[in-house]
Amino acid sequence: MASLPLGIRFLASFTRDQCYRTFMLILTFLLYTAYHLSRKPISIVKSALHMNCSLTNEIELYSYKEHLIQAKLLGKPFSNDTWCSWEPFDKSNYKQLLGALDYSFLCAYAIGMYFSGIIGERLSIRLYLTFGMLSSGLFTALFGLGYFYRIHSLRYYIFIQVINGLVQTTGWPSVVTCVGNWFGKGRRGLIMGIWNSHTSVGNILGSLIAGYWVSSCWGMSFVVPGLIVALMGVVCFLFLIEHPQDVKCTPRRARKPSKGLNGWDGFKEKCQLYKSSRSDSFTDPEQECFLKDSDGISAKSNHLLTSHFVVVSSERGNAPAAISFFAALRIPGVVEFSLCLLFAKLVSYTFLFWLPMYLANKEHFDAKKAGDLSTLFDVGGIIGGILAGVISDHTKKRATTCGVMLLLAAPTLYVFSAIGYLGLKATIVMLIGCGALVNGPYALITTAVSADLGTHKSLMGNSKALSTVTAIIDGTGSIGAALGPLLAGLISPTGWDNVFYMLMVADAFAFLLLIRLILRELHIKEPKTDQTELKEH
Repeated sequence: MASLPLGIRFLASFTRDQCYRTFMLILTFLLYTAYHLSRKPISIVKSALHMNCSLTNEIELYSYKEHLIQAKLLGKPFSNDTWCSWEPFDKSNYKQLLGALDYSFLCAYAIGMYFSGIIGERLSIRLYLTFGMLSSGLFTALFGLGYFYRIHSLRYYIFIQVINGLVQTTGWPSVVTCVGNWFGKGRRGLIMGIWNSHTSVGNILGSLIAGYWVSSCWGMSFVVPGLIVALMGVVCFLFLIEHPQDVKCTPRRARKPSKGLNGWDGFKEKCQLYKSSRSDSFTDPEQECFLKDSDGISAKSNHLLTSHFVVVSSERGNAPAAISFFAALRIPGVVEFSLCLLFAKLVSYTFLFWLPMYLANKEHFDAKKAGDLSTLFDVGGIIGGILAGVISDHTKKRATTCGVMLLLAAPTLYVFSAIGYLGLKATIVMLIGCGALVNGPYALITTAVSADLGTHKSLMGNSKALSTVTAIIDGTGSIGAALGPLLAGLISPTGWDNVFYMLMVADAFAFLLLIRLILRELHIKEPKTDQTELKEH
């Protein structure tokens, strides 16, 4: 009997649970890659919507004469510099108009995110995500169809951006909740650091796809990503599994703390004991293990201890209730990390939407080369996200890891803006370095930190809180994502250096907002154990 090939033996070494977990990690990675793939084209196409046509190397004489004749027939002034630009972005205030496109999308995204997590908790993740991806694909393609149908109305493009921003809010809370259901806290920073590279991979693929058509037919730069997102929506509907229990897999439990309220020894036995022998004051048996008196704990002491937890009861048997917005805000660390992400995302999204334009205007690259070079920022983002995850897993200090990277990002941005163009190699190195330091904290907060807070011990196992916590953190961050590109559009006419000063100030504020959490991680001693406190009472 012939021996099995090495590849088959390797595949056979995985358990059924491991196969499902790997599949879900890859699937959610691809789903959110598609979301970000559809967001990137607008930053690439900006340089085609407004071009200095007198400097264009490939000007078709027929097209030039056609525009000249139309201008004379309509009685409009004709400019050799802007004849090939796309109306209404051919005006002198084109930067403000392009900034309005960014702001309309991101403002709608920020507002919608606060509601998306709350809605997503109450609906099927698979259906909610499918609806969002199909809708996003439709409106992304509609933006590109404006090219083929020669639509020159600013209201049309802003309307498309607003609706697209709203439907794209379905993505992040859904995929983070799904991954949180499948993976416990062990090595969460590393796993989610690698997984979160979907953001940068999507940006890279979106840049390459948009860059392929930007100089010839920029409408296809939106139509193709729109079709890809819609196709992935169909894949989501057919294959997404929301929870391990849906396929009879063993759910990953959060790593147990060394000491708990009643001690973790015999935890399962106590849960079973309470479930079978005591009356149900709480709907979740795990809550009873934490909160009901045992081993001589008085009801008075127990009442004092319950004040440290966010208790959410449900009328539906053992199913946990969805957590409220204000209850989620009371989870320790949610407010600090949310506000920090506001400034971190302000910096990241300014690069996302304006880096190709900066490279084209300041460094004098053509539209395609500027788009290709901008992908190096996302390459750095992949490196920074994985590095932040590994370091935070090893040190167990999420806030400190974010703080150090934010502290290094500001001087790196200054060097990038101050040195000017020193050659292609220097530009490549600076883009990768800035991407790592800017996107590292952003990636860590939106993934591992959000998942940690969404499964915080104060929630006592209520997994339905994860979507709301994720939406609050990312929604607050999205306010910064909306403000960054808008401010860049308003400030850039005064000089690109001023834009970088704004980004450095934002990084400084992000760092300052984490000071309290950093000091707690580095200097505050471990509190007394719960058993000791109970004895003192």
